[in-house]
Amino acid sequence: MLARLDSIDLKILSELQNDGRITNVELARRVGISAPPCLRRVRALEEAGFIRGYRGLLDEKRLGYEVVAFAMVHLSSQAEADLNAFEAYVRKQPLVRECWMLSGEIDFILKCVAPDLKTFQAFVGELTGAPHVRNVKTSLTLRNSKDEALVPLEARMPAGK
Repeated sequence: MLARLDSIDLKILSELQNDGRITNVELARRVGISAPPCLRRVRALEEAGFIRGYRGLLDEKRLGYEVVAFAMVHLSSQAEADLNAFEAYVRKQPLVRECWMLSGEIDFILKCVAPDLKTFQAFVGELTGAPHVRNVKTSLTLRNSKDEALVPLEARMPAGK
């Protein structure tokens, strides 16, 4: 499917990920086509799954979530049913913002936010007692050196475009 994306599609995706609130008229102007075909292309990109959704990026610290931490989870079983059960459990946990299954010694890494250390510690206690969890190791973050939510589309665009 990636081969079917042309330079206009890539420009549309780039503009939208930089500003998801852009109007269709402005988007069309920036990518060099008229508004009706631009809207058709955006809808086609949405339907094809290239655009998963639109959202505002919030600052967790300003909203009172002072703790950002990672939890590395090792399960006692890697049977598919147990992996699925753990993933279902994690999806219900509001402090977990991301969950990634890994290869190697750690089965899952969770990015978590919490208003304070006490809340995070309580969550870790609950997580440690979850079904099939063998152990949990945590790391508190000190600072964020890069937080880039965008896909590097410039690597896909033809030179000079």
